[in-house]
Amino acid sequence: MSIRFGVSPIAWINDDMPELGGDTPLEKMFSDCRDVGFEGIELGGKFPRDPAILRPMLASYGLDLIGGWYSSYLLERDVDAEIEAMQPQLALLEAMGSTVFVDAECSMALNGDRTHPLRNQPLVPEGQWGLFGERLTKIAEYVQSRGFRFAYHFHLGTVVEKPADLEAFLANTDPAVGFVIDTGHAVLGGIDPVALIQQHPERVNHVHTKDIRRTIFDQIACDGDSFLDGVLKGMFTVPGDGEIDFGAVMQALRQIDYSGWIVIEAEQDPALADPREYSQIGLATLKREAGNAGFFHSEAAE
Repeated sequence: MSIRFGVSPIAWINDDMPELGGDTPLEKMFSDCRDVGFEGIELGGKFPRDPAILRPMLASYGLDLIGGWYSSYLLERDVDAEIEAMQPQLALLEAMGSTVFVDAECSMALNGDRTHPLRNQPLVPEGQWGLFGERLTKIAEYVQSRGFRFAYHFHLGTVVEKPADLEAFLANTDPAVGFVIDTGHAVLGGIDPVALIQQHPERVNHVHTKDIRRTIFDQIACDGDSFLDGVLKGMFTVPGDGEIDFGAVMQALRQIDYSGWIVIEAEQDPALADPREYSQIGLATLKREAGNAGFFHSEAAE
């Protein structure tokens, strides 16, 4: 059993809002990640897509490429079209030695749109859950055949956000469709991440850790603001700086013998929340709680 600690580039460079860190050099971000103590980083929009360039770039900072977000549109196109669309991402991840494929259904998604209130969540059309689940299962099986863990990312502002959505998701997909335990999206969507880990250990293929500031989220919902407005106002932060009990999360992961990446992904305005400083807080919290939970990791007990 082993866990590895990684980070998302979104705290430094936000692909959905280029005004947040869009001018940050990749070299600055990579050096911060190395110095903080991360072993890997997820794919970002500014990363070169040529593995001959990206591989030595990351290697010079001692970083592995963990994987990266992929937007699927299985409510709009069939399995063959989706598999064709994901080929460039798969080829890059294969060449980089990545082990996980993170997918989120983005048909009708609101998370990247500042003109729509977050509270107006899109829904899988009536009668379409069976088809959606069948398509998800088929692409998960295909991704597995290519050597990756398939990890579906339930997410605020998408068709899988709340407990009822997750129940339908589980009922209509096979176990091949694993998921990302994203603590922040889970809690704000009304899903208990600890219970989810305990009840569906066979589905836990990847972990994103972010903390929350619920009062800000509640105000976003009340005011009819968008998901990105919530990010700007600080509804997310790093583990240890919010309200989630990461000791309980780590205990649950240890109980199921989780082995894989644990990634800090806490999108904030880098001008207000220095990514290096906040990442240090987050990583120190995770290492402490991982050690307390009994994970055997070279750095976890520090």
